[in-house]
Amino acid sequence: MLEKSMGKSALMVALVTGNVIWGGYTVHAEEPNQVFTLDPMVVTATRTEKRDVDVPASTTILTSEDLKATGAQNLQVALGRVPGLIYKTFAPGGGAMGTMANEIAIRGVSNGTLIMLNGSPMNLRGKYFLDAIPIESIAKVEIVKGGGSVLYGSEAMGGVINIITKQGFKNSVTAGVGNYGQQKYNATVSADKLSVGYNLEKWGKVDTISRSHDKGDKHTDMTSSHKNNLFLNYKINDNWNFLYNYFETNVKYDTWFDDGYKSVPKGGALQQNREYVTKQNLMQVTYQDDSVKGNLYYNQNKLMADGYTNYTTRGDYYGKMYDTDEKNRTYGADIQKKWEFGNKTNLILGSSYQNEFYDDYGKDGHKSPNQVTSRNIYAVYGQYDYKFDEKNEFIFGARETWTTGGYKDQNYDNFSMSGQYLHKLTENDSLYASVGQSFIMPTFSQMYGASDSAVSNPDLKPQKGTNYELGWKRVNNNHSWKAAIYHIDITDNITATWDGTKTEYKYTNEDFKNTGVEITCDIIGKDGFTYNWGINYGDPKVKGSKKPYWDRKYGRWQMNGGINYTKDKWITSLQGTYLAQRVGTPSSDHSVSEKPYFLTSLTTTYNADKQSSISLTLDNLLNREDNLSHSGSEYYSTPFNFLLSYNYKF
Repeated sequence: MLEKSMGKSALMVALVTGNVIWGGYTVHAEEPNQVFTLDPMVVTATRTEKRDVDVPASTTILTSEDLKATGAQNLQVALGRVPGLIYKTFAPGGGAMGTMANEIAIRGVSNGTLIMLNGSPMNLRGKYFLDAIPIESIAKVEIVKGGGSVLYGSEAMGGVINIITKQGFKNSVTAGVGNYGQQKYNATVSADKLSVGYNLEKWGKVDTISRSHDKGDKHTDMTSSHKNNLFLNYKINDNWNFLYNYFETNVKYDTWFDDGYKSVPKGGALQQNREYVTKQNLMQVTYQDDSVKGNLYYNQNKLMADGYTNYTTRGDYYGKMYDTDEKNRTYGADIQKKWEFGNKTNLILGSSYQNEFYDDYGKDGHKSPNQVTSRNIYAVYGQYDYKFDEKNEFIFGARETWTTGGYKDQNYDNFSMSGQYLHKLTENDSLYASVGQSFIMPTFSQMYGASDSAVSNPDLKPQKGTNYELGWKRVNNNHSWKAAIYHIDITDNITATWDGTKTEYKYTNEDFKNTGVEITCDIIGKDGFTYNWGINYGDPKVKGSKKPYWDRKYGRWQMNGGINYTKDKWITSLQGTYLAQRVGTPSSDHSVSEKPYFLTSLTTTYNADKQSSISLTLDNLLNREDNLSHSGSEYYSTPFNFLLSYNYKF
């Protein structure tokens, strides 16, 4: 009876909210009322659509309503509220510093997160910009924790985050203002098969976003930040779809000496002023029918940094211009076909191709042969899904990957396998076990350097690892429970090692391990209340040539929680994430204790009528100064800030 009731409820939700199925994903239309689903459909974990309770992997699904409830203006900030995901940012609003891009570490794996846009990879030379996709453009996000390289290739060692965009918008305009010079403008328009969205975000000056304690004290101010985004989606027909996204940022920083540097004339001297510009283009064409899925994609960005440097990081007089520019590009294709043999067996076979291009055209003011580099990546993969009976299912996967065209014949190949077993206790209660191999190929910037302070290391080895997991999922009345025990073992983990005596860094191989347990619960309460909470305990550690011992990373305890309230015309959400028993882990020195961070936000929306709504977002409610970096550096959370916005649909 519960299964039939849930099936009818899901159908009613689809009919009432106007949800449609696109590319195997449920795409939500924009509606003022929040929809809360305890057992959503998931595609990313197995490349085929399944109920979440039937997926033998640790998964988190965020709908567009979930994302709005966080109050975040972009996905980078929103993902900081997800259990098992560790947040890092350099500037307000989830901003980056050029090539110092923000990271979302899954279960402590700092460089093993693969970001996909509708199933196509977004990572460029190991970096990604999650603030490139506005919340307004996202239908839902599927997060799969644990190794995903067998299905999706390199960089999916910690897990996969698949951003599924909306195919259609409501015609609307949004304008918002807040403190610290915040401004937000958004417009979305749909006409027949074409949907267009534009988003602009601004920040003014924010003092002391970072501090450094080397031979004295100094701090960095952000003087301004501008982000522009253009999103275009064209539904060619029921099978074909075209998407284009343009993202541009311009952020300016000043770094000042405070005291303690003997070679600096006096406290208050300007060490440097920098302007970081990012320009990124993402294009893709997707195809799907009953048995075939395919995508073509093109990703390209330019990362530019300019400014004057008065003094080096050590306080010595320098007096030169700073200029580090680079261009990254990937294009490729992925196609898969699914066969069904009766009611028990499914087989997926597929292949992919990707060309990577890297041009560090600003480094050292000239080019050398290894600064313009490209290579081809080929892969074939398969997944065999067999149901022994109604309660037991086994999934086996394998992938072979190889490269050609590498500089000086620096090519790699890798074969990975995975196995997953699912046992259904009841229709809505399951146990699973999984083991999967993953790998990450060295990027061009790691092998050849991406700035004046980077040392080339073309002899880097591919990073290889294995993920083990035991899990339980249950949907019971108004509760959804998930629990998992996991172990991650990585050899030749690629990491940057800093040499302070030479003011330079070099990527080297080290080892990584983490064992942990994660429990989450979603609850539909009474009188318009819904709740969610999660607890993750892990112990991530690294060991390498600079540290011939196991040294801790990140934090051990992570606790997440949220309360949502929907009543009449009001929608309110309170969210929080707490990371405790933290350490900062410099690349060469022993880790040191770090104060816990506590990320909080409160968002309330009043829907005056079908056309108009007003939203107020309060961020960092306790006005904490938390260090959001996890290395030896210090980059702080923005003090208490607010954004008041008005939305009109037409």
